[in-house]
Parts: sequence; C-alpha cells; structure tokens
Amino acid sequence: MKPFQGFLIEKDGTAQELEYHNLDSVQRENKILWVHFDYTSKEAQDWITNNSNIDSIAVDALLADETRPRTVVLNDSLLIALRGVNLEKNAKPEKMISIRIFISSDLIISTSRKNILSVIELSEELRKAKGVKSSSEFLVELTYRMIDRMDNVIDKIQDKADFLEENILDAENNTEFRTEILRIRRECITLKRYLTPQKEALVKLYNEKLSWINEYQRIELRETTDQLIRHIEELDTTRDKVILFQEELVNSLTEQMNKKMYILAILSAIFLPLTFLTGLLGINVGGIPGASNDSAFYIFIIILFAVVGFQFYLFKKKKWI
Repeated sequence: MKPFQGFLIEKDGTAQELEYHNLDSVQRENKILWVHFDYTSKEAQDWITNNSNIDSIAVDALLADETRPRTVVLNDSLLIALRGVNLEKNAKPEKMISIRIFISSDLIISTSRKNILSVIELSEELRKAKGVKSSSEFLVELTYRMIDRMDNVIDKIQDKADFLEENILDAENNTEFRTEILRIRRECITLKRYLTPQKEALVKLYNEKLSWINEYQRIELRETTDQLIRHIEELDTTRDKVILFQEELVNSLTEQMNKKMYILAILSAIFLPLTFLTGLLGINVGGIPGASNDSAFYIFIIILFAVVGFQFYLFKKKKWI
C-alpha cells in the first residue's frame, strides 16, 4: 500500500490528484479534500498531527494501532471506524481490515494499513472523472461497498455448511469433517466479533442529524445497515447449523462405538461359558470325565457347539441380536 494518496474533489465528480509535498498549498474553496494514509507512515503521523486542524480525539483515532467499529460525532463532523473483509491473495477473509475516517462537509481523512478494494475503486473512479461529488456521497458509497463485499465471503461459508449438511451422515473421514466444522465456527465467530459493533456504528450513523447528509442519503445508509444485519443473521444461522452438525457427528460416533461395544459384549457372552467349560476340563487332577475315552474330545466339541447354539437361540428369543 502507498503511504499517501490525495484528491481535490470538484462538485461535478472530477478530481485533481495531489502529491504529498503540495498538500498544504492547494486551494480548497468550494472543493472537498480527500487524503488517504497508511497510518504507520511518517507522512500520516506528521500531517494528521500538525496540519489537519482536526479534533485531537480524531487525530488519536486515525493513528491508533488497534480500533473497533464505532461512530463518534464531533460537532458537524464524524469520526468512523469500520472493518472490511480481507480479500488480498492468500489472506483469510475473516481477518478483517480496519479503516478509520474523519469526514466533514469539505474534508475527508481516511487511514488504513492495508489496501481496501472499496477505497481503490473510489480512487479509480475519481481519476476517470466519474467519482463521488460530496462527502456524504463518499460516505454512502464507501459503507455500501464495504458491506456488499461481504456477500461472497458469507455465501462461501454457507456453501461449506450446506456441503457438510449433505455429506456428514455418509462421512467416512470424521476427523476431516470435525476440522471443517471447527473452521466454519471460527470464521463465523471472528466475523461476527467485528460486524456486531459495526452494525451499532452504522445505526448511530444514519440516526445522526448532520447538515451535509440529506434525508435520501440517510435512507441509503439505513439500507446498508439492513444488509449488514442480514449478514449477521446469516452468520448466526450458519453457526447454529454447524453446531447441530457437530452434535449429529458426535451422536453418530457414539452410536458406532456403542454398536462395536455391543458386538464385543455379545462375543464375550458367547465365549464366557465355553471358557468356563474348557478351563474346568483342563485342570490337571484325577476324575476328569472322559479321560480314558478316545472319543471324549469329539463329544466335548459337540457339547460346546450345542452350548453356542443354545446361546444363539436364547439371545434371539430375547432380541439381543
């Protein structure tokens, strides 16, 4: 990510791209200044602290290492912290990227540490003279695009949950399915951790009466908030589903174990009397029946088979097998 990018936005959606060294010399009358910083850069620390002329609360928030989604009203300005899904290559989407924004009718200061696709899109549109025309439009577009990008991420989580639902009862590799269930639960919990306070921040945002946000734009913000609420509800539903899958998997494993233990118990019951008889006739003392009979071994084998047959008849009658 570049440490700085800036635009001087006209009312018609065109914009002049700025360099950091001429940032303080531009003429801002009837225009909107938007600057976006990597908050870890020296430029961000210097300009936001010494040249932005904004409230010290906003300065600290824009440069903070960690923040949670929130909305703070500062006179007729807003301080907003939001989170967007991480769509960088090989990144985990649930490891969300934060953006902090100070916004008033003629000034927008945003900071983040990583690239945010919504910010990149807004920048490209300004370069093509098709960009936003006001601070309120910037706010509406940025929040909408950040929330809308969560659709694909949440859809993928739901698809994985649906796959589990269809295949979990026929699963041969229970370990793999348990790992996938834990992964889905972790993704849902991590996303909801940030989306719940983000919902509260957006609710507060569209309820605030600021001079530069009109009623229609407030409605747009409310629609974006409703979309976010649907995402949170979908995450809750998916999390509850995988919990049920986990319980079903545990029940299935328990049932399999009980069946195996049942078979072992039946086998033990069958061999217990046989073991007793062979042990009894195997003691090395006088008076063992059949000791002098050449056919005694075969007669004993027949007796053992008869005992086993009687046991099967008894187990079948009692419906144990």
